[in-house]
Amino acid sequence: MERKGLVTIQGNPLTLVGNELKTGDRAPDFQVLSKELAAVSLADFKGKIKVISVTPSLDTPVCDLQIRRFNQEASGLSDKVVVLNISMDLPFAISRFCTAAGIDKVVALSDHRDASFGMNYGVLIQELRLLARAIFVIDTDDFIRYMEIVPEITSPPDYDKAIQAIKGLL
Repeated sequence: MERKGLVTIQGNPLTLVGNELKTGDRAPDFQVLSKELAAVSLADFKGKIKVISVTPSLDTPVCDLQIRRFNQEASGLSDKVVVLNISMDLPFAISRFCTAAGIDKVVALSDHRDASFGMNYGVLIQELRLLARAIFVIDTDDFIRYMEIVPEITSPPDYDKAIQAIKGLL
C-alpha cells in the first residue's frame, strides 16, 4: 500500500509504503537486526510495554536528540517498559553511535536488511529507503495504544504525548 504526502522532508512530499496502522490495531511482528547482527522480533519483548522510537538515521541532529531523549526517559521508567529505536542505519554504525553517545537504556536496532519493520508498520519511505520519524507505544498484549507518524521528518516527535501514553499503561 502506498500513501503519498503523509510525510514530507523539508516540505517536499514523500510516499510511505507498507501497512496502514491505527491505534487499537494488533502490533505486527517484524524482524530487525541487533548491533551484534542477531535477529530480533516483536516476540522477543513479550509481556513488556514496548516503546518503538523510529528514526530515519542516527547521524542526523533530530534523530540523535530523539534517541538521547528516550534513553534519558527510559532510565525513569518501570522495568516493565522496553524502549527500542529502529532505523535503517547499519548495525555497525548503530553500535558505534550508541557507544559514543552513551546510549545504554534504549535497544537500538537496524531494519536495513529486509525493511520488515518499515513495511509492517507503514513507515518505509519509498523514495529514500529510510524510515519516517514515528513513535509506537505497544501494550503488554501487543496492541498499539499510541502512535505518531511525524508529518515533517526533520521535526521531532511529541515526546510529552508519548511519555503520557507510556505512563498511562503502567
